[in-house]
Amino acid sequence: MDTAAITPTLRWTGDSIEIIDQTRLPAELVLLDVRDVASAVDAIERLAIRGAPALGAFGALALVVGLDEAQPGSLDAARELLERLRHEIGDTRPTAVNLRWAVDRTIDAALAAPELTNASTNVDSGSNSGSAGSLDELRRRLLDEALAIGAEDAKACAEIGRLGREVLAEATVIATHCNAGRLATAGIGTALAAFYAKAAAGEPVRVLAAESRPLLQGARLTAWELADAGIDVSVVPDGAMASLIAGGEVDAVIVGADRIAANGDTANKVGTLAHALAAADAGIGFYVAAPTTTVDTAVPSGDRIVIEQRSPDEVHHAGGQRLTPEDAKAVNPAFDVTPARLITAIITDAGVLRPPYGESIAQALAGAEPAGSGAGRC
Repeated sequence: MDTAAITPTLRWTGDSIEIIDQTRLPAELVLLDVRDVASAVDAIERLAIRGAPALGAFGALALVVGLDEAQPGSLDAARELLERLRHEIGDTRPTAVNLRWAVDRTIDAALAAPELTNASTNVDSGSNSGSAGSLDELRRRLLDEALAIGAEDAKACAEIGRLGREVLAEATVIATHCNAGRLATAGIGTALAAFYAKAAAGEPVRVLAAESRPLLQGARLTAWELADAGIDVSVVPDGAMASLIAGGEVDAVIVGADRIAANGDTANKVGTLAHALAAADAGIGFYVAAPTTTVDTAVPSGDRIVIEQRSPDEVHHAGGQRLTPEDAKAVNPAFDVTPARLITAIITDAGVLRPPYGESIAQALAGAEPAGSGAGRC
């Protein structure tokens, strides 16, 4: 694996966030230095950084960037700033649950510190010489929590990879959709972590990466990182995957997730549902790999998941050229929802969850060993 393959998707430099600009892959590896909120929001909106876990780690660090940029003069002003950033950053992409979850966790943990709860606020007036220290403490706590979120995700990815390898022990040709690798997380990935684990163990694995139109995250990102890691990967047009599955050319399908409802319904990049239906018809396993932080228990079922509608221009244009007639309209949902009944198992850092998902998810989140969580077969 060369230097490009080990460049972190995101990295805290000490006063900024360095990220790989994923819109420039695979043609070139470009690093962005994010030092203000507007740049952070722009990076999220245009998918320079993407993937639910990576968005969570990035969004949490963006709070520190926002605090440094604003330089509030009092603790009260800092609190007001963070409440604004809770929405300005946390709500930028509504379907990816990790983003708002991480922003909320970071703000709430920092402000809950006893020494900050009742601290006097006015630095400029000099009424409390400890206020400047309180602001420093707030920044330290924000940064510590943000870094902890990234470290926890990296650990979760490693466990998902271990479990994914066990679940897919008998699978050699495995299909995936979009990108759920290191480019989408703070670690080695979720769905792609299983491929890395199998390859590291010397097990044969061939990956079929669906293009993932219209922005081609599978063709551009998954193919880039797997090929760069020396893993056998073939890009497949989205519309061709079902026929390969039906023809017995695929052993299993594994994808990531942007939000998992309490009943197991899962939102992932649009096009995922078609692969799940094909897998069910062919009688092969369809797996979702995601950390437990991607589960949103406030959403009872998939029909309650908000689906992000992106710009029609992403459908109309490719490579800077318009592909559709000027009078044609476009519909561009970024995600679809795969119902729990089509999912063989959900591979998480808390274990391999199996139906009924309402029960196994609740047990996993409560810290109990989910019933029937053994790896089993694909």
